[in-house]
Amino acid sequence: MDETTHDEVIVVGGGMVGSALAALLGEAGISVTVLDARSTPLTRDDVGYGLPAPRVSALTPVSQRLLTHLGVWPWIAERRVSPYQGMCVWDGEGSGEIAFAAADIGLYELGHIVENDVILAALEARLEALPSVTQRFDARVTGLTRTAYAQEVTLDDGSRWTAPLVVAADGARSPLRHLAGIDVSERETGHVALVTTLRCEHGHGGVARQVFLPDGPLAFLPLRVEEDDHHCSIVWSTRPEHAERLLALAPDAFAQALGDAMEGRLGKIEVLDEVHNFPLTQRHAREYTAPGLALIGDAAHSIHPLAGQGVNLGFLDAAVLAEEITHARQRGVALGDARTLARYARRRRGDNAAMLALMDGFRLLFGAKHPALRLIRNVGLSSTDKLMPLKRTMIRQAAGERGELPAVCR
Repeated sequence: MDETTHDEVIVVGGGMVGSALAALLGEAGISVTVLDARSTPLTRDDVGYGLPAPRVSALTPVSQRLLTHLGVWPWIAERRVSPYQGMCVWDGEGSGEIAFAAADIGLYELGHIVENDVILAALEARLEALPSVTQRFDARVTGLTRTAYAQEVTLDDGSRWTAPLVVAADGARSPLRHLAGIDVSERETGHVALVTTLRCEHGHGGVARQVFLPDGPLAFLPLRVEEDDHHCSIVWSTRPEHAERLLALAPDAFAQALGDAMEGRLGKIEVLDEVHNFPLTQRHAREYTAPGLALIGDAAHSIHPLAGQGVNLGFLDAAVLAEEITHARQRGVALGDARTLARYARRRRGDNAAMLALMDGFRLLFGAKHPALRLIRNVGLSSTDKLMPLKRTMIRQAAGERGELPAVCR
């Protein structure tokens, strides 16, 4: 196959963040091609029903507003969303505990737990309805070449695609980032994440729970299945050797381990699905851009799932880059203009770096074994729980209210 296709923007990676960017650009009438390595799109009739999918995201109100702007939130809400109004965080090695409530800052919810497949299926449907957007599946990028005025992407079937701007939205191990020669700072967290879906004896009451254990944090994310609040998705971040022991357990024994770790707060646990596991590595690209190239989402930064902020940071990347591209087009500036890309990087890199540092700090503090540090974190949690002004600030951070949605999405 020997053909070349020209476009205004090429987005490599059709996940949630790449699809959101393509939708924002498509709404502005910009010609976009999404190249996705997956063989086929999601079958929309199959998502959001039955047993929840194991991979979920905790969407902040800001991300919800972005999806509402794109016209996909009603579809997502019709399928399955699980609003949560509170959070409870405590130290499993001590008495420190803090509880957050949306009502404390005048909100109805802190956010929504939504299956990734539901979000992506809604975005894929939106892209199909945009005449200036093309989705190509089974498209694996093998080469990237800079020409005089454009970037040229080569696929494994020999076809070539060119555009003034190529966007890498192809995940934490981004092949496109590697082809562009952009280095990453990489920090092994020493953790493996265990993910599955379960049913609890007691209802979760719309409260997300997280306990810091000696080997890492365990989060119970509340799910509503046909108005039943007894389901949760869990993310257990723990050391590899502990993960191996847990994975070797029979389902009932694993469920007992979960219940014990959660101190019985939700009663008896029943594991409903296979337990999935993946290593956790924190990465941050040293540069967000190169000539005619921009990185967004996990291709630019991958974060420990401690606070569930990964996809929310990625959606803000997409919104800011879409705004800069749209403004450039309105001014008649080339979409891959270095100044346009520099503005995007300047607006997003600092916020993302701050969140990465904050999560790393939490991980190190709660992983510390020194008795003095354990005392400090327990006293700190309990004291903060009583200081309402500071607590409100933390609630706003947890709800993503500190993130500002660009004007292009309002």
